[in-house]
Amino acid sequence: MDGILNINKPEGITSYRVVSLVKRLSGERRVGHAGTLDPMATGVLPVCLDQATRIVEFLAGAAKTYRAGIELGVTTDTYDASGKVVHRENPAGIGREQVETALASFRGVIQQTPPMYSAIKHQGKKLYQLARAGITIERKSRPTTIHRLDMVDFQMPNVTVEVECGKGTYIRSLAHDLGQILGCGASLKSLVRQHYGPFDIEDAVRLPQLEDAFRHGCWEHFVHPMDLVLSTWPATVVDEATAQSIRNGAPVALPLESSGGGRCRAYTADGHFLGILRFEPENERWHPEKVFQNSRT
Repeated sequence: MDGILNINKPEGITSYRVVSLVKRLSGERRVGHAGTLDPMATGVLPVCLDQATRIVEFLAGAAKTYRAGIELGVTTDTYDASGKVVHRENPAGIGREQVETALASFRGVIQQTPPMYSAIKHQGKKLYQLARAGITIERKSRPTTIHRLDMVDFQMPNVTVEVECGKGTYIRSLAHDLGQILGCGASLKSLVRQHYGPFDIEDAVRLPQLEDAFRHGCWEHFVHPMDLVLSTWPATVVDEATAQSIRNGAPVALPLESSGGGRCRAYTADGHFLGILRFEPENERWHPEKVFQNSRT
Protein backbone atom coordinates (compact mmCIF):
# COMPACT_ATOMS: atom_id res chain seq x y z
CA MET A 1 0.00 0.00 0.00
CA ASP A 2 1.57 3.27 -1.15
CA GLY A 3 0.18 6.41 0.41
CA ILE A 4 0.00 8.72 3.41
CA LEU A 5 -1.98 8.51 6.63
CA ASN A 6 -2.96 11.86 8.17
CA ILE A 7 -2.78 10.93 11.85
CA ASN A 8 -3.84 13.09 14.78
CA LYS A 9 -0.99 12.32 17.18
CA PRO A 10 -2.08 12.23 20.82
CA GLU A 11 -0.18 13.84 23.67
CA GLY A 12 2.40 11.82 25.58
CA ILE A 13 3.88 9.61 22.85
CA THR A 14 6.68 10.10 20.37
CA SER A 15 6.27 10.37 16.61
CA TYR A 16 8.46 7.26 16.34
CA ARG A 17 5.99 5.30 18.45
CA VAL A 18 3.18 6.23 16.05
CA VAL A 19 5.30 4.91 13.17
CA SER A 20 5.97 1.67 15.07
CA LEU A 21 2.25 1.20 15.67
CA VAL A 22 1.43 1.70 11.98
CA LYS A 23 4.18 -0.75 11.01
CA ARG A 24 2.75 -3.39 13.32
CA LEU A 25 -0.85 -2.87 12.24
CA SER A 26 -0.21 -2.62 8.49
CA GLY A 27 2.58 -5.15 8.10
CA GLU A 28 4.45 -2.64 5.91
CA ARG A 29 8.23 -2.64 6.30
CA ARG A 30 8.80 0.86 4.98
CA VAL A 31 6.95 3.39 7.13
CA GLY A 32 8.12 6.87 8.07
CA HIS A 33 6.75 10.18 9.28
CA ALA A 34 7.22 13.72 8.09
CA GLY A 35 7.79 16.56 10.55
CA THR A 36 8.50 15.24 14.04
CA LEU A 37 6.16 16.32 16.83
CA ASP A 38 7.47 16.41 20.41
CA PRO A 39 5.76 13.99 22.83
CA MET A 40 3.77 16.82 24.47
CA ALA A 41 2.52 18.09 21.08
CA THR A 42 -0.60 16.84 19.32
CA GLY A 43 -2.10 17.17 15.86
CA VAL A 44 -1.27 16.45 12.24
CA LEU A 45 1.45 13.83 11.72
CA PRO A 46 1.71 12.54 8.13
CA VAL A 47 2.83 8.89 8.13
CA CYS A 48 4.09 7.61 4.78
CA LEU A 49 3.74 3.99 3.65
CA ASP A 50 6.05 2.06 1.33
CA GLN A 51 6.94 4.09 -1.79
CA ALA A 52 5.45 7.24 -0.25
CA THR A 53 8.45 7.35 2.10
CA ARG A 54 10.44 8.57 -0.93
CA ILE A 55 8.53 11.84 -1.12
CA VAL A 56 8.94 12.89 2.53
CA GLU A 57 11.59 15.40 1.43
CA PHE A 58 9.03 17.26 -0.68
CA LEU A 59 6.58 17.47 2.21
CA ALA A 60 9.27 18.70 4.61
CA GLY A 61 9.31 22.15 3.05
CA ALA A 62 5.53 22.65 3.19
CA ALA A 63 4.05 25.32 5.45
CA LYS A 64 2.76 24.28 8.87
CA THR A 65 0.19 25.91 11.14
CA TYR A 66 0.22 25.54 14.93
CA ARG A 67 -1.86 26.69 17.87
CA ALA A 68 0.49 27.25 20.79
CA GLY A 69 -0.19 27.94 24.45
CA ILE A 70 2.59 29.98 26.07
CA GLU A 71 2.97 30.55 29.80
CA LEU A 72 4.61 33.81 30.77
CA GLY A 73 6.86 33.98 33.84
CA VAL A 74 8.12 30.38 33.66
CA THR A 75 11.42 29.48 31.98
CA THR A 76 12.44 25.82 31.56
CA ASP A 77 15.57 24.09 30.29
CA THR A 78 13.65 22.47 27.40
CA TYR A 79 11.68 25.66 26.61
CA ASP A 80 8.43 23.75 27.21
CA ALA A 81 6.33 22.35 30.05
CA SER A 82 8.13 18.99 29.97
CA GLY A 83 11.38 20.50 31.24
CA LYS A 84 12.86 21.60 34.55
CA VAL A 85 11.89 25.08 35.71
CA VAL A 86 15.04 27.21 35.84
CA HIS A 87 13.48 30.60 36.53
CA ARG A 88 10.20 32.12 37.68
CA GLU A 89 9.15 35.74 37.52
CA ASN A 90 5.85 37.50 38.11
CA PRO A 91 4.54 38.73 34.71
CA ALA A 92 1.66 40.69 36.24
CA GLY A 93 2.85 44.01 34.84
CA ILE A 94 2.73 42.83 31.24
CA GLY A 95 -0.36 43.69 29.20
CA ARG A 96 -1.87 42.59 25.90
CA GLU A 97 -0.37 45.53 24.01
CA GLN A 98 3.17 44.65 25.14
CA VAL A 99 2.69 41.06 24.01
CA GLU A 100 1.33 42.18 20.62
CA THR A 101 4.34 44.46 20.13
CA ALA A 102 6.74 41.66 21.03
CA LEU A 103 5.03 39.20 18.68
CA ALA A 104 5.40 41.63 15.78
CA SER A 105 9.19 41.22 15.94
CA PHE A 106 8.86 37.53 15.02
CA ARG A 107 6.93 37.97 11.79
CA GLY A 108 8.72 37.44 8.47
CA VAL A 109 12.22 36.01 8.05
CA ILE A 110 13.88 35.79 11.46
CA GLN A 111 17.00 34.31 13.00
CA GLN A 112 16.24 31.55 15.50
CA THR A 113 18.57 29.58 17.75
CA PRO A 114 17.58 25.90 18.14
CA PRO A 115 17.04 24.69 21.71
CA MET A 116 19.57 22.38 23.35
CA TYR A 117 16.81 19.80 23.67
CA SER A 118 16.54 19.12 19.94
CA ALA A 119 17.56 16.38 17.51
CA ILE A 120 20.17 18.52 15.76
CA LYS A 121 23.54 16.76 15.76
CA HIS A 122 26.87 18.07 17.05
CA GLN A 123 29.94 15.93 16.35
CA GLY A 124 27.75 12.88 15.79
CA LYS A 125 25.59 13.30 18.90
CA LYS A 126 22.12 14.76 19.15
CA LEU A 127 21.90 17.95 21.17
CA TYR A 128 19.31 16.53 23.55
CA GLN A 129 21.73 13.71 24.42
CA LEU A 130 24.37 16.28 25.34
CA ALA A 131 21.81 18.32 27.28
CA ARG A 132 20.78 15.29 29.34
CA ALA A 133 24.45 14.78 30.18
CA GLY A 134 24.62 18.35 31.48
CA ILE A 135 26.55 19.65 28.46
CA THR A 136 25.57 22.89 26.79
CA ILE A 137 27.15 24.02 23.55
CA GLU A 138 26.85 27.22 21.57
CA ARG A 139 24.31 26.88 18.77
CA LYS A 140 24.35 28.93 15.61
CA SER A 141 21.19 30.82 14.78
CA ARG A 142 19.54 29.95 11.50
CA PRO A 143 16.97 31.71 9.34
CA THR A 144 13.36 30.63 9.40
CA THR A 145 10.15 32.18 8.14
CA ILE A 146 7.07 33.07 10.16
CA HIS A 147 4.34 33.65 7.56
CA ARG A 148 1.67 34.49 10.13
CA LEU A 149 1.65 34.99 13.90
CA ASP A 150 -1.62 36.00 15.59
CA MET A 151 -2.55 36.21 19.25
CA VAL A 152 -5.95 34.56 19.65
CA ASP A 153 -6.28 34.71 23.44
CA PHE A 154 -4.66 36.46 26.40
CA GLN A 155 -5.49 35.37 29.93
CA MET A 156 -2.55 36.25 32.16
CA PRO A 157 -0.19 34.44 32.48
CA ASN A 158 -1.24 32.46 29.39
CA VAL A 159 -0.97 33.60 25.78
CA THR A 160 -2.44 31.58 22.91
CA VAL A 161 -1.08 32.19 19.42
CA GLU A 162 -1.53 30.74 15.96
CA VAL A 163 1.66 30.36 13.93
CA GLU A 164 2.05 29.61 10.25
CA CYS A 165 5.70 28.90 9.59
CA GLY A 166 8.21 27.36 7.24
CA LYS A 167 10.68 24.51 7.58
CA GLY A 168 12.92 24.33 10.64
CA THR A 169 10.90 26.56 12.97
CA TYR A 170 10.98 25.65 16.66
CA ILE A 171 7.80 26.84 18.38
CA ARG A 172 9.51 26.15 21.72
CA SER A 173 12.23 28.62 20.80
CA LEU A 174 9.58 31.13 19.74
CA ALA A 175 7.96 30.87 23.18
CA HIS A 176 11.32 31.16 24.95
CA ASP A 177 12.40 34.15 22.86
CA LEU A 178 9.07 35.90 23.47
CA GLY A 179 9.72 35.61 27.20
CA GLN A 180 13.19 37.06 26.77
CA ILE A 181 11.86 40.10 24.89
CA LEU A 182 9.16 40.67 27.52
CA GLY A 183 11.74 40.28 30.28
CA CYS A 184 9.73 37.78 32.32
CA GLY A 185 10.65 34.50 30.67
CA ALA A 186 8.19 32.12 29.04
CA SER A 187 7.79 28.50 27.99
CA LEU A 188 5.58 26.46 25.70
CA LYS A 189 2.63 25.00 27.61
CA SER A 190 0.76 23.24 24.78
CA LEU A 191 1.10 22.74 21.03
CA VAL A 192 -1.31 21.52 18.36
CA ARG A 193 -0.29 21.20 14.71
CA GLN A 194 -3.42 22.15 12.82
CA HIS A 195 -2.20 22.05 9.26
CA TYR A 196 0.76 20.60 7.36
CA GLY A 197 0.94 20.97 3.61
CA PRO A 198 -2.28 19.46 2.18
CA PHE A 199 -3.21 17.80 5.49
CA ASP A 200 -5.62 19.35 8.01
CA ILE A 201 -6.46 18.36 11.59
CA GLU A 202 -10.17 18.26 10.73
CA ASP A 203 -9.49 15.27 8.47
CA ALA A 204 -6.88 13.58 10.67
CA VAL A 205 -7.59 10.10 12.02
CA ARG A 206 -7.12 9.38 15.72
CA LEU A 207 -5.19 6.28 16.73
CA PRO A 208 -8.16 4.41 18.32
CA GLN A 209 -10.16 5.03 15.14
CA LEU A 210 -7.27 3.80 12.99
CA GLU A 211 -6.77 0.67 15.11
CA ASP A 212 -10.48 -0.07 14.80
CA ALA A 213 -10.26 0.35 11.02
CA PHE A 214 -7.40 -2.17 10.89
CA ARG A 215 -9.45 -4.66 12.91
CA HIS A 216 -12.33 -4.35 10.43
CA GLY A 217 -10.11 -4.40 7.34
CA CYS A 218 -11.11 -0.94 6.09
CA TRP A 219 -8.02 1.08 6.98
CA GLU A 220 -7.23 1.83 3.32
CA HIS A 221 -10.08 4.34 3.51
CA PHE A 222 -7.74 6.63 5.46
CA VAL A 223 -4.80 6.37 3.04
CA HIS A 224 -4.23 9.44 0.88
CA PRO A 225 -2.44 9.07 -2.48
CA MET A 226 1.19 10.07 -2.23
CA ASP A 227 1.00 12.44 -5.19
CA LEU A 228 -1.37 14.63 -3.13
CA VAL A 229 1.78 16.20 -1.67
CA LEU A 230 2.85 17.24 -5.18
CA SER A 231 -0.54 18.50 -6.37
CA THR A 232 0.70 22.04 -7.04
CA TRP A 233 3.29 20.79 -9.55
CA PRO A 234 2.61 20.56 -13.30
CA ALA A 235 1.51 17.10 -14.46
CA THR A 236 1.73 15.20 -17.72
CA VAL A 237 0.38 11.91 -19.09
CA VAL A 238 2.85 9.97 -21.23
CA ASP A 239 2.48 7.18 -23.77
CA GLU A 240 3.89 3.72 -23.14
CA ALA A 241 7.12 4.30 -25.07
CA THR A 242 7.90 7.43 -23.05
CA ALA A 243 6.89 5.65 -19.84
CA GLN A 244 9.37 2.87 -20.57
CA SER A 245 12.14 5.42 -21.16
CA ILE A 246 11.34 7.00 -17.80
CA ARG A 247 11.42 3.60 -16.09
CA ASN A 248 14.85 3.05 -17.63
CA GLY A 249 16.08 6.40 -16.26
CA ALA A 250 16.40 8.08 -19.67
CA PRO A 251 15.70 11.82 -20.09
CA VAL A 252 12.62 12.57 -22.19
CA ALA A 253 11.15 15.50 -24.10
CA LEU A 254 7.75 16.67 -22.84
CA PRO A 255 5.33 19.40 -23.97
CA LEU A 256 5.81 21.32 -20.71
CA GLU A 257 7.39 24.69 -20.03
CA SER A 258 9.79 24.95 -17.11
CA SER A 259 12.50 27.09 -15.64
CA GLY A 260 15.78 25.43 -14.67
CA GLY A 261 15.42 22.90 -11.86
CA GLY A 262 11.64 22.67 -12.13
CA ARG A 263 9.84 19.40 -11.43
CA CYS A 264 6.71 17.75 -12.74
CA ARG A 265 4.57 14.65 -12.11
CA ALA A 266 4.35 11.98 -14.80
CA TYR A 267 1.43 9.54 -15.18
CA THR A 268 0.75 6.61 -17.46
CA ALA A 269 -2.36 6.54 -19.65
CA ASP A 270 -4.08 4.10 -17.24
CA GLY A 271 -3.66 6.43 -14.25
CA HIS A 272 -0.50 5.18 -12.54
CA PHE A 273 1.76 7.75 -10.90
CA LEU A 274 4.94 7.03 -12.77
CA GLY A 275 7.45 9.39 -11.25
CA ILE A 276 8.96 12.77 -10.49
CA LEU A 277 10.90 14.39 -13.31
CA ARG A 278 13.33 17.30 -13.10
CA PHE A 279 13.91 19.64 -16.04
CA GLU A 280 17.47 19.87 -17.37
CA PRO A 281 17.91 23.16 -19.24
CA GLU A 282 21.22 22.03 -20.75
CA ASN A 283 19.53 19.56 -23.09
CA GLU A 284 15.91 20.68 -22.63
CA ARG A 285 14.90 17.25 -21.37
CA TRP A 286 13.09 15.99 -18.29
CA HIS A 287 15.26 13.66 -16.21
CA PRO A 288 13.62 10.91 -14.05
CA GLU A 289 14.44 11.82 -10.44
CA LYS A 290 12.21 9.28 -8.70
CA VAL A 291 10.36 6.44 -10.46
CA PHE A 292 7.52 4.57 -8.76
CA GLN A 293 6.38 1.06 -9.55
CA ASN A 294 2.67 0.66 -10.27
CA SER A 295 1.53 3.41 -7.91
CA ARG A 296 -2.18 4.06 -8.49
CA THR A 297 -3.45 7.62 -8.03
